[in-house]
Amino acid sequence: MKDMPNADLSNRQLKMAVGEWLDRRTGEDIPADLQRHSVRRLINPLLSFLYSPVPLVKWRAVTAIGCLVAGLADQDLESARIIMRRLMWSLNDESGGIGWGAPESMGEIMARHPRLAREFHAILISYLAPDKNYLEHEGLQPGLLWGIGRLARVRKSLVTAAEKLLPPYLTSPDTDIRGHAAWAAAALDSEVLRPVLKQLGDDHKIFTLYRHQQLEQISVGAAARSKA
Repeated sequence: MKDMPNADLSNRQLKMAVGEWLDRRTGEDIPADLQRHSVRRLINPLLSFLYSPVPLVKWRAVTAIGCLVAGLADQDLESARIIMRRLMWSLNDESGGIGWGAPESMGEIMARHPRLAREFHAILISYLAPDKNYLEHEGLQPGLLWGIGRLARVRKSLVTAAEKLLPPYLTSPDTDIRGHAAWAAAALDSEVLRPVLKQLGDDHKIFTLYRHQQLEQISVGAAARSKA
């Protein structure tokens, strides 16, 4: 495949073509190419790749969804809201699914679009809270924390309410959760969180972090000091 698929491809062909495209291209290439194709046709296959067993393909789908929905919001805000609600629904127990990749995608979208960030940031934060929309599935929590950290690095003022909710995640025995919590907390530059981040500075456990369209092996301590 030399380019993105044409509009006359079947849905199955489109999904296969998008999968090949995500597999061979970097995140930086995605936005310009996606803008040449119908959002309504591309969103379904991209959402399906949030479930990819290949981590980098999944994360490239997150990046692509963020670019795609942010661009859509500039032209058709209500259609972009519908996609945000679809991601939220996938995290609802009544959906019958698990919602893999949904909080990451929500964070990426909001990092790229200020209006959607203003409207939906509180919902993303609410997934941290045991008395609100808490995500009990620990497998979803690293992605949620990544979404919080991604949004905080662009629109920190919208995420300050997360500081009182992060401490339990910062002391989690799960390295992936603790590491992503440290990365999210580092972006908040919070006096409340500073002491525990300092304690985590000597935590040499390694986890995988997606940033700058790459997967990195990084220590929890390094994440606790990272502003990027």
